[in-house]
Amino acid sequence: MAEPPASVAAPVHPTVEALIRHRLGEALGGLRGSLEAAAPMLVFVIAWSITKDRTISLGSAAALTVLLALARIVQRQTLQFVLGSVIATGLAAFFALRSGEAEDAFLPGILTSCAYLVGTVLSVILRWPVIGIMVGFADQAAVAAGDPFRWRRNAAAVKVCSRLTLVLIAVYAIRVGIMGPLYLADNVAGLTVTKVVLGWPLWAGAVAIMGAMLVKGHTPIDPDDDLVQPVDVARD
Repeated sequence: MAEPPASVAAPVHPTVEALIRHRLGEALGGLRGSLEAAAPMLVFVIAWSITKDRTISLGSAAALTVLLALARIVQRQTLQFVLGSVIATGLAAFFALRSGEAEDAFLPGILTSCAYLVGTVLSVILRWPVIGIMVGFADQAAVAAGDPFRWRRNAAAVKVCSRLTLVLIAVYAIRVGIMGPLYLADNVAGLTVTKVVLGWPLWAGAVAIMGAMLVKGHTPIDPDDDLVQPVDVARD
């Protein structure tokens, strides 16, 4: 008699939380990714505050970006977060050089956090939680098959991802609530410090909270659940 197909065996991740924890780990850049995204912009702000020289400021940020990129290339790793820093630094430079004020370099980040805050709140209300979207695009097989949103067919996954997205809402609310008043007060020193503190340390805290929520949860996964089934990438 033929052996039963491997797909009917117990899933590698026995709970919804375990599966989401695994895929979030693939999607997030961790401490290094956060530092790569923020460091060049901070170097620009510090250099601009001291010298008011666009060549030195942009050159310093560009040099650090190149070094970070080379390190990734040598290690054959993704340039995703380094490229993100190029965009962030470019926006910061545009605002700071245009106005001549260093604090304006922080305005894009504050406005972006405002937009993310609104977006994450709406995502939970509309039952398209941001964390679920991240989990979906971390599922490479589903992405290759053109079905990165199959997690939405699992009500438990939507519920868990919605709770996790509430943590992101808190992160963006904290950033806007602290950096907004500092910007209005033209407090460059305070903005520089809080940009670091509310960067990867706050993100690390949020990830730790999400991790605790995922470890504590025990929502079972049916081995036949579409959320864990292999995706047929050759389908029409």
